[in-house]
Amino acid sequence: MNKLNPRTTGVAIGVFAGGCHLLWSVLVALGWAQPLVNFILWAHMVNTSYVVGPFDLTAAATLVILTTVIGYVVGDIFARIWNRVHRV
Repeated sequence: MNKLNPRTTGVAIGVFAGGCHLLWSVLVALGWAQPLVNFILWAHMVNTSYVVGPFDLTAAATLVILTTVIGYVVGDIFARIWNRVHRV
């Protein structure tokens, strides 16, 4: 099995997680998030009401930064566990 570099894996997962939440923040800012949520709930045959609030730059920046950092930590830990489990 290939070894994973914990830093590289952490960066990859962090950028992915932060990027997804950056995209969500852009959708909220453009006013496209509520129709997306409505569609997802409809497609899953879920009947409940979720309301997407107004865009808040501080909340969006906090969301993106925290998910990027948490993604990095999760990726780093995952790579270390992977390497330990797949020792040759």
